[in-house]
Amino acid sequence: MNVRTEPQIIHHDGKPMYAVIPYDEYTALLRKAEESFEDRRPDEQVTLPHEVVKRSTLGDLSLVRAWREYLGLSQAEVARRMGISQPSYAKMEAKETRNRTATLKKIAAALGVQWEQVEG
Repeated sequence: MNVRTEPQIIHHDGKPMYAVIPYDEYTALLRKAEESFEDRRPDEQVTLPHEVVKRSTLGDLSLVRAWREYLGLSQAEVARRMGISQPSYAKMEAKETRNRTATLKKIAAALGVQWEQVEG
């Protein structure tokens, strides 16, 4: 079947939640992602534990918060490691917050993970 099909966007509470795309496009995107991953050296590959992804996706949490909870740390502990207050840290892990790269690097160092693992 060579008929071009436009992606279908499924909304929930007025926000886009899912995109339904033709299977051929899906497999092409998957293949491209796999090739990109395979082209990286092992020390450059960024992976996430299933539990972190699950917490982030199903729990509708930021990756920063999902990692913190996965590691069993409190906001106060991460803030202490970063040398900031707990309320300041709480703002950084809020779902709607878009942290700068420099901030993500500080958070990642406090969590003991790669900064790319908290980028989201």
